[in-house]
Amino acid sequence: MSSPEKQNPDEVADVETAATGTAITQRWKREDLIKKGPACLRGLVLLFSLLAFIIMASNKHGPGKNFDEYEEYRYLLAIAILSTLYTAGQTFLHFSKREFFDRRTSTLVDFAGDQIVAYLLISAASASIPLTNRFREGQDNIFSDSSAAAISMAILSFFSLAPSALISGYKLSTQSYI
Repeated sequence: MSSPEKQNPDEVADVETAATGTAITQRWKREDLIKKGPACLRGLVLLFSLLAFIIMASNKHGPGKNFDEYEEYRYLLAIAILSTLYTAGQTFLHFSKREFFDRRTSTLVDFAGDQIVAYLLISAASASIPLTNRFREGQDNIFSDSSAAAISMAILSFFSLAPSALISGYKLSTQSYI
């Protein structure tokens, strides 16, 4: 190996060019992830929220085993519906070629909406878990299994929306206000 003083200037330039090229490529990949990531994540949220909504709404199995007799399950259903509508709207806006708001307003709505819906999803799931656990202590049946499945879908929705909320926070913080 030659010392830094004796290196060929062409070799040093090639190394600097390669390092710069790698940095640019990494930045492009990061920017591509920031552009496409939230759309994919919101698609997953839409799927999981819709499944939570359908599973909970169809959870009727006779007297004492209907979701609408319990506040916790009605809350989970309401939040699943809200989450489905929010993510369907956000997905539509993302894939629509038309911009309905200016960029700053859109970024702020994305950030606030993601934060609020993510909180509501985890709140609804955590409110429903103790009731489902009590039902499972007595006996395991289709009612408690359906409830557990709907809760699982709400939790998966939360875990899909949380990274989207982080990305929208990043977009909000790197936005120019000049």
